[in-house]
Amino acid sequence: MPSYRIIVDLSDRQLYLLDGNKVVRGFPVGIGKMVTRTPTGEFTIINKQANPGGPYGAFWMGLSKPSYGIHGTNDPSSIGREVSRGCIRMYNQDVLALKDLVPVGTRVTIRP
Repeated sequence: MPSYRIIVDLSDRQLYLLDGNKVVRGFPVGIGKMVTRTPTGEFTIINKQANPGGPYGAFWMGLSKPSYGIHGTNDPSSIGREVSRGCIRMYNQDVLALKDLVPVGTRVTIRP
């Protein structure tokens, strides 16, 4: 059974799925804009919700920092850019692939 964790690298706007210390997948992400930067640090996924509505795309994974999460988007052109209010945006097909691999409780490291 894999022990997955997630690293979000803000400098290259990528989310990496790791099994132990090995990168298994990489996904491009959109991150927080200058006035609402994505927080850095250690977090965990605390909840998951399909079709949350609004700008959150096909899926939401809430982080242990209130009001922040990893989610899909209804604006695919925002991926790779600094556009969000601090959340990590993914293409809908990517967030749907990721949610099947990571359970609630998965560790998420967000680094500058």
